Amino acid sequence: MVKLKSLLICLISFGTLLSQNDIPKDYLSKEFHKERRDALRAQMPPNSIATFFANPVRNRSNDVQYIYHQDPNFYYLTGYKEPHAVLVIFSDVQTNANGETYNELLFVQERNPQAEMWTGKRLGTEGAKQQLGFDIALNGKEFFNSNIDYNSFDKIMFNNFHDDYRDSRRNGADLYDLINSYKSDIGYDNYEEPSQILEIAYRMIKESTVETSANVVQRLKGAYDRFPELKSDPIISQFVDADESILRMELKQQAIKIEAEKPKSKLDSKSLSTIMAGLRQIKTKEEMILLKKAVRISAMGQREVMKAMHPNMSETEVQGIHEYVYKKYGSEYEGYPSIVGAGENGCVLHYIDNNKMTLENDLVLMDLGAEYHGYTADVTRTIPANGKFTKEQKLIYDLVYDAQEAGIDAARKGNSHNSPDAAARKIINAGLAELGIIPSANSRHSYFPHGTSHYLGLDVHDPGLRGPYESGMVITVEPGIYIPEGSDCDKKWWGIAVRIEDDILITDSDPINLSFEAPRKSSEIEKLMAESSALDDFKLPKLDKD
Repeated sequence: MVKLKSLLICLISFGTLLSQNDIPKDYLSKEFHKERRDALRAQMPPNSIATFFANPVRNRSNDVQYIYHQDPNFYYLTGYKEPHAVLVIFSDVQTNANGETYNELLFVQERNPQAEMWTGKRLGTEGAKQQLGFDIALNGKEFFNSNIDYNSFDKIMFNNFHDDYRDSRRNGADLYDLINSYKSDIGYDNYEEPSQILEIAYRMIKESTVETSANVVQRLKGAYDRFPELKSDPIISQFVDADESILRMELKQQAIKIEAEKPKSKLDSKSLSTIMAGLRQIKTKEEMILLKKAVRISAMGQREVMKAMHPNMSETEVQGIHEYVYKKYGSEYEGYPSIVGAGENGCVLHYIDNNKMTLENDLVLMDLGAEYHGYTADVTRTIPANGKFTKEQKLIYDLVYDAQEAGIDAARKGNSHNSPDAAARKIINAGLAELGIIPSANSRHSYFPHGTSHYLGLDVHDPGLRGPYESGMVITVEPGIYIPEGSDCDKKWWGIAVRIEDDILITDSDPINLSFEAPRKSSEIEKLMAESSALDDFKLPKLDKD
C-alpha cells in the first residue's frame, strides 16, 4: 500500500491527472493553426493554390476500423481531427460571386445524428468556424461544386496520392470521392510525377566540373543497383560510361538543354512537402509545451519499468507497463508501435511482436514513445532484466553511452544533420576494434546499421530539410550496437543488443536533453532497478487451464 501511494504521489507531482469527466484544456489554439496557415501562404508562389486531404479511415478487420489518426500536416494547419475533409489554401485573396473575399476554405464531414450516435459528435461547419477559427467552412459534398477554376492558377500544389483509401457506399462525400473529384478537376490523369532520384542525378551532372565529373560518375554507379531508372536514362548512362571528362562536359550541356526544354506543368506534387518540412522542423513555443510533455511522460515510463522489471516478466508485460504510465499521464496514444526486445530480439531494429514469454537474464531493449495531443516522443533504454549488467553487456552498453554523449554534444546550432552520426560512429568503430569485435576501426561492419538522428514532432520521423541545425529543432540521438547470433566475433558477444535514444532540443547554446529523467548511465540504471515498484504487490489471480 505504501508503494502504491508513493507512485501516486510521483504521478501527481508530474502534472494534474485527468478525471473521467475532464476534457484537456491544453490543445493547440486556433490562433496557432491560423498562424501556421499564414506561414505556409507566405512561402507559396504567387497565384498558386495548395490542397490538403485528411488521412483515410483504415480497416482493421471486417467492420472494425483502426482508431483514426489525422494526417499530421492537416492537423498542423487546421486542428481538425476527423476524416473525409479537405483544406484549400490560396496564395492570394480570392473573391466570390457575392463579392466576398477569402484566402482559404475548409470542407468537413457533414453532421449526421445517426452516425454520431455510433461514432461520436462531429464538429460540422459551425464547429469548424467557432472552435477552429475558419471564416468559411463547408460540408464535404460542397467540394464537388466549389467552382474553383484551377486553370486560372499558375501553380497547383498538392502531396501526391498513395491510393490507400476505400470507397464507402454509405458516404457520397468520403475521401475516395473527394480525391477523385479533385484529380478530375486538375487533370491529374495527364500528370507524371517527377522522379526524385532522376532530378538529383541531373542536378549532380549539371553542377559537375571537369575536376569533379569522375567523382559524380562513381556516385551514380554506386546508386545503379538501388535505382535502375538511372541506368535506363540515356544521358545519365552515357555520362557514366564516358571515358573522358570533355565528353562528360558535352553531356552536361545536353542535360542542361533537356531540363530547359522540358514542358512545365502547373501541377506540383513536390514543393508543398518541402515547404511543410521547412515549417515543421522549427518548433514554436506552443508545440514545445506538448512535445516536452510527451517526452517527459515517456521518460517516466522508462523509470517505472526499470523499478518493476524482473526476469519472469514477458515482453508484452513490459510494453503494458510503459503504456499504462502513458495513459495515467493523459497520453492518448503511442507515437509508433512499441518495441520491447529481449536478447536476440533486440537485434531486430523494428521488432514489434513483443511475444517472448520470459525475459530471463537478457538485456531488454525498450524503444517506446508517448503521443500527447499529436506530438510524439521517441525514447529508448536498454536494461538488464535481472537488474545487473554482465561484464560483456556493460562493455557494450558503456560504449554506446560514450557514443551517444559524443552525438549529443555534436547536436549544436550550425552543425550538419550528419554531425551526431559521425561523432557517434567514430566512438563505436574505435570501441568495437578495441574489444576485438571488428579487426580495425576502419573495418566495414553491420553492428551499427542505422543512422543516429531524425527530426521529432507530430511524426516520430518528422519531416525536415536536413540542412544545418537551427535553434528550435528537436532531434533524436540514438546510436546502437547489435550483435546477433552467428556474428563473426567471439560467441560471448552474441545476442547483445543496445540502443540508447534521447530527444534533444537544439538551442543557441548547448543542446538540451528533454528525456534526461530516464537514467542513461549503467550505474544509474542498476541503482534505480534496485528500488521497489508500486507494481510489486500487484497480483492477478491465475486463470484456470482448460
